[in-house]
Amino acid sequence: MQAVRSSCVGIVAVLICRLAAWGGEGAWEELPAIVQAIGTTEFPSRDFSIVDYGAREWGAREGGDADCKPAIDAAIAECSAAGGGRVVVPRGDWLVNGPIHLRSNVNLHLASDATLKFSPEPRHYLPAVFTRFEGTELVNFSPLVYAIDQENVAITGNGTLDGQAGPQAWWPWKGKWGGEIDHGWQPGDPDQTAAVARLGKLADAGTSPTERRFDADDLLRPSFVQFYRCRRVLIDGVRIINSPMWIVHPVLCESVIIRGVSVRSHGPNNDGCNPESCRNVLIEDCEFNTGDDCIAIKSGRNADGRRLNVPSENIVIRGCTMRDGHGGVTLGSEMSGGIRNVYVEECEMSSPNLERAIRLKSNSLRGGFLENLFVRNIRVGEVSDAVIHIDLRYFDETGEHPPVVRNLHIDNITSKKSGRPLYFLGTARSPIREVVITNCRFETAAEPSIIEHVESLQLLNVMQPE
Repeated sequence: MQAVRSSCVGIVAVLICRLAAWGGEGAWEELPAIVQAIGTTEFPSRDFSIVDYGAREWGAREGGDADCKPAIDAAIAECSAAGGGRVVVPRGDWLVNGPIHLRSNVNLHLASDATLKFSPEPRHYLPAVFTRFEGTELVNFSPLVYAIDQENVAITGNGTLDGQAGPQAWWPWKGKWGGEIDHGWQPGDPDQTAAVARLGKLADAGTSPTERRFDADDLLRPSFVQFYRCRRVLIDGVRIINSPMWIVHPVLCESVIIRGVSVRSHGPNNDGCNPESCRNVLIEDCEFNTGDDCIAIKSGRNADGRRLNVPSENIVIRGCTMRDGHGGVTLGSEMSGGIRNVYVEECEMSSPNLERAIRLKSNSLRGGFLENLFVRNIRVGEVSDAVIHIDLRYFDETGEHPPVVRNLHIDNITSKKSGRPLYFLGTARSPIREVVITNCRFETAAEPSIIEHVESLQLLNVMQPE
C-alpha cells in the first residue's frame, strides 16, 4: 500500500487546508439540527380495515381474483373524512387494479405478510395525473401509489408492495438499455424513445406542464411510489419489489422520512429512492438492491429544472445497505435546480454488480450545482468501477449551463476491491472544486485513479494501491 498525503506550502495554502478541515467537521456539528427540523407524522388511533369495505384476498375460494382498489379507495376516503388514522391491509395477497391515491392524515399500513399486488396492465393507471418523468413535469400515467398536495401521510408496516413489473410488463418500454437487448424488449418492438424526445422539446419550448399530455401509446413508465408537493411524509418498514421505473420518488416535498425500507427491483431505470427538489429528508436503515442507482438525489432536468429552480437540500442518508446498482449514493444527473447540504454516514456498499459507492454526475445541459456533500464512515466491500466517481461530462451532452461542483468532504471510506479508487472528470469550464478526502483506505484496485480538471484537491492520510 502507498500512502498519499497532501502537503500545504505557504500561508495561503495552510489557510485553505484549515478551512477545508473545519468545513467538514463544522458541517457535521450542524447535522442534529437538520434532523430535528424534519417534521414528523402523527395519526389518530383509528383503523379502517380494507376487508370492512369489501376487499377479498386474491385467489380466495370465494370471490376469486377480486379487485381491491374500490375497497381501498373507500377506506382512504372515510379515514380522511374522519380526520385520519390507519387504512389497514391485513395478511394475505390483495390485487389492486390501478393506483392508490393517498390523502392527508392517512397512514396506509401493511400488516406482516400482507402484499399489495398492483395490476401490470397500463390502462389501469389512467386517467393521467400531474407527475414527473425523469425530471420533467407532464401529465402521464398515475404512479402506482400517489399523493399530491397532501400533508401528514404515510406508508408503514412490514408488508410488501409488488408492482408486478418485469420482462412482460412495463420494462420493455425502455427499449435498448445499457448497450444490450434485454428486459423483454426486442428490435422492432415499440418503446419510449420518441415520447422522451417529444417531452424534452415541449419543456425546452416552455410549453405549460399541464399541456404536456401523454397517453398509453407514448409508453412513458410511471414511478412506483410518488409523493408530489407533500409535507410530512413517512415511509417506514415496507418492502417494495418489481417497479415499472423509479421506485420511491418524493417530488417538491418537505419533511420526508424513509426508514427501514427494503427495495428489490432490477428493471431499467429502477432507482431505489429519488428525492427530487425536496427539502429536509432523512433516509435511514434501508436496503437497496436495484437495477440503477440505489439512492439518486435530483432536482429537475434541463430547462424544466431551471424553470422551477427548486434545489434538493438538507438530505441525510445513514445506516443504509447498498447491494446491486449503478451507484450507492448518487447526486444527479437531473439536477438543474441544484443539490446542497447532503450528509451520508455509516453505510455499507458491496456487490460485484454495484458499480460505484459515491457518484456525482452532470453535464453542461443539466447545469445546476452540487455543493456541500459530507460523507463519513462508509464500508465498501466491492465495486466494479470507481469508489468515488464524479463525471461532469455525463453522456458527453454539451450546452450553455456548466455545472458547479464544490465543497466535498469525504472521510473514512474503506474499500476492499474496486475498479479505481477515484474518478474525477471535470471540464475546463466547470472544474471540480474544493474536495477534501481524509483517512481513507483503498485496497485492491484494477486501475489507478483518474483526476482531470480538479481545483483544490486535498488528500490527507489516504492509502491507495501501489
